[in-house]
Amino acid sequence: MTTGVTTRGGRQRLTPAAVLHDSRVLAARQLRKTLRRPTYIVFSFIQPVIFVLLFRYIFGGAIDTGATSYVNFLMPGIIVQTAIFGALVTGLGLTEDLGSGVVDRLRSLPMARSAVLLGRTAADLVMNVFTLTVMIAVGLLVGFRPTEPAWRLGAAFLLVLAFSYVFSWISAWIGLTVRNPETAQSAGFIWVFPLTFASSAFVPVETMPGPVRTFAEHNPVTLVVDTVRGLTIGAPDPAGPAVQAVAWLGALLLVFVPIAVRAFRRA
Repeated sequence: MTTGVTTRGGRQRLTPAAVLHDSRVLAARQLRKTLRRPTYIVFSFIQPVIFVLLFRYIFGGAIDTGATSYVNFLMPGIIVQTAIFGALVTGLGLTEDLGSGVVDRLRSLPMARSAVLLGRTAADLVMNVFTLTVMIAVGLLVGFRPTEPAWRLGAAFLLVLAFSYVFSWISAWIGLTVRNPETAQSAGFIWVFPLTFASSAFVPVETMPGPVRTFAEHNPVTLVVDTVRGLTIGAPDPAGPAVQAVAWLGALLLVFVPIAVRAFRRA
């Protein structure tokens, strides 16, 4: 019978299968915890819906998007923004677990420490699947009309999920660094708001002043939003921004996964 543990140099080493099992158990734990907080689930859906209604019916008439209707221009941006906001939950949840002593109890178990972060980010990814599905339904109700084939729509959805997963690791590192829920929330919004609003999520970047436009054009949020627009409504061509977006996400993952794990070990 295999235990998922190998011995090397007198020390026990967890196998990849054991790490995967531990991550799955912790992800299930987090999902059960979330489902037991129905008010949290309700309010997590309300905020992005408010953004849709606000921009669709209040600001939309003042923003010129050319031949593309504003609702079709807006929804890819709102969907990506929702993915980012969903990623912020990772850092907040980890600071709560640190403060309540849950992390200390997990450290006492013969399990991989990385499994705590893998399980948490996986659980938040699952919740983002449901949140983004609701946002797409809301978008259809307010007039969003994708025109591309189903496989392109699926590719857009997968890209947004990958984007949210990468940003969950960034959020995890911030939460483990500041170690305080209030500070983690403030720190999260400080870096999220410039990325989302100085991008093509809500307005064309061509309308921005020179330096801001330069930042927006190279912003990973802009690249993901433009790719999602191309995959859902056919404009712009998604090929260019897709390559840059995937490169950004890969680089961010390579940077923030190891430093988040290191921060967890030191927390």
